[in-house]
Amino acid sequence: MANTVESLRESLPEAARDLKVNLQNVLQESSLTAAQRWGVAVACAIASRNQTLVQVLLDAAREQVDASTVEDARAAAALMAMNNVYYRFKHMVGSEDYEKLPARLRMTRIAKPQSSKLDFELFCLAVSAVFGCERCVVSHEKTIREAGGTSEQIHDAVRTGAVVHGVAVGLELGV
Repeated sequence: MANTVESLRESLPEAARDLKVNLQNVLQESSLTAAQRWGVAVACAIASRNQTLVQVLLDAAREQVDASTVEDARAAAALMAMNNVYYRFKHMVGSEDYEKLPARLRMTRIAKPQSSKLDFELFCLAVSAVFGCERCVVSHEKTIREAGGTSEQIHDAVRTGAVVHGVAVGLELGV
């Protein structure tokens, strides 16, 4: 089992060769801060449900960023697992009947993250993109913009999430 990012990259099969380079690239400097980059990576690894990937990225993130960032990434993945199902349903059905009903889903952590509100929203955006919830992607993108986030940050967060999700799939391909 791979226990570092480098050994994880090397364990990817030939069919996922491009992801070796892509993973290295998204984990390097970009428009995202280290906290944003690693938080997005961890949250999307959790959302992608590959335990090897989750453990490797959690271990690497804990060496790069503080505990509040890691915990917010974990919280974002869990909350978006719930929200993306609920809001994707409401969007797909498109019935005013459901729009009138309160969600009654506790989401306090979104309003009061342990680290940065902007960072937490980037984690949520990337996970929502992985889960394919249009309504949540639109909402988080708008919130990020209102908080001063840039197009480049939004792009890099979603790109990181896409690569991490691709790596999770690549690891499932076997040799």
